[in-house]
Amino acid sequence: MIKRDVFEYALVRVVPRVERGECFNAGVILYCRAHSYVAARVHLDEAKLLALDPKADVAGVRAALGGVAGVCAGGEAAGQAAGDDPGRRFRWLIAPRSTVVQPGPVHTGLTADPEAELARLLDLLVL
Repeated sequence: MIKRDVFEYALVRVVPRVERGECFNAGVILYCRAHSYVAARVHLDEAKLLALDPKADVAGVRAALGGVAGVCAGGEAAGQAAGDDPGRRFRWLIAPRSTVVQPGPVHTGLTADPEAELARLLDLLVL
């Protein structure tokens, strides 16, 4: 039998106009403690963004999504979080904020391959 480990994930949502509350999924952050794994995959649907807000700062949203992936990757791209362990970086990313790019609620599951699970969730919930 294949050993499966617990993982946590949160969707990354784009909320172009916070006051309206409209949003769409633009990425997934996945953390698996047993594998010391944290990663994000993002995909910005520019047409969707501009449909919700024709004046949206597409480059700014793209940069914010890139920042999420950078924090997950660690190193210089993570800024102040560079020295933090994967779990701490995940917790920082899922903290609620009222900006255009927001984390959704955390969900859990079981996986033997966190990277494959992240790809599956991106395909299922974002693309």
